[in-house]
Amino acid sequence: MIINMSSSATAEQISHVVERIQECGYQAHLIQGAERTVIGAVGSSGRRAELEALRAAPGVQDVIQIAHPFKLVSRQLQQRRTIVDVGGVQIGAGNVTVMAGPCSVESGEQLMETALAVKAAGANLLRGGAYKPRTSPYDFQGLGVEALRLLREASDETGLPIVTEVMSETDVEIVAEYADMLQVGARNMQNFSLLRKLAILERPILLKRGPSATIKEWLLAAEYLLAGGNKNVVLCERGIKTFETATRNTLDLAAIALVKELSHLPVIADPSHGTGIRSLVPPMSKAAIAAGADGLMIEVHPCPERALSDGPQSLDLAGFAELMKELGTVRVREVKAA
Repeated sequence: MIINMSSSATAEQISHVVERIQECGYQAHLIQGAERTVIGAVGSSGRRAELEALRAAPGVQDVIQIAHPFKLVSRQLQQRRTIVDVGGVQIGAGNVTVMAGPCSVESGEQLMETALAVKAAGANLLRGGAYKPRTSPYDFQGLGVEALRLLREASDETGLPIVTEVMSETDVEIVAEYADMLQVGARNMQNFSLLRKLAILERPILLKRGPSATIKEWLLAAEYLLAGGNKNVVLCERGIKTFETATRNTLDLAAIALVKELSHLPVIADPSHGTGIRSLVPPMSKAAIAAGADGLMIEVHPCPERALSDGPQSLDLAGFAELMKELGTVRVREVKAA
């Protein structure tokens, strides 16, 4: 339920409604805007009728039922767009944020060369895999803590905040020690134990869409994070499994546009995983921005043919620099408040 308070509601009236929501067994989420206050009642205590009775409470303008199963991420509850700050970089503030770097951190030299190049080209964040969830147990699994140290050194040198994946609950603390933003990979989108732990972490979270996840399931995964207390969540469309086999995945551009209408959270696109084909990364990057994406995550490697993971979809340094020049001409789709 959403309780809309009147513009003249007093602090005492707002506090009364919050207390009454909690008495009914629901969580009260207070959103105070410049002109009015909205209170979200989230939960499933079964006392919905008592919430609806709040229409009679002083200062209440209306009580509205949220149409979607995801509540806190919904634009019904919060029309104002969320801006997520990652080490001073604001995602969702109107500019296109670009996260770039290698799929896997392979060495200090490889990472530093890439970091300096993507910084010079205009990237905002440095991405790099320390722990790699690979389909085959025989493929390169990442350097672990050593990669985290190398990422921090590259960040200190370039000033780029770090985003890297966390795969396990047991790794949350060590990854958070080094990274500015923690990524939940596609395979872990519905790892609810991991989501609950990240929900109480004071770090921004990048939540990738699962390869077989519906938009509703994706937003409900984000709901776990917000319900647990972490409001700094960025969504990432990275392609889904379809019957098409010509590309690695199918980059769902419609999902970007729709989620921007359904949710106040920032949404970025990963055209590298979304296509799996280097030549398709630039056009899909532009298409994602035109569809309304707040940013991009792009895999970049100094020598893709020698990459230990995802070489075929990685841009080389010159290719990334050229893409960054081209992105300046793309117009972002604006999504107005419902």
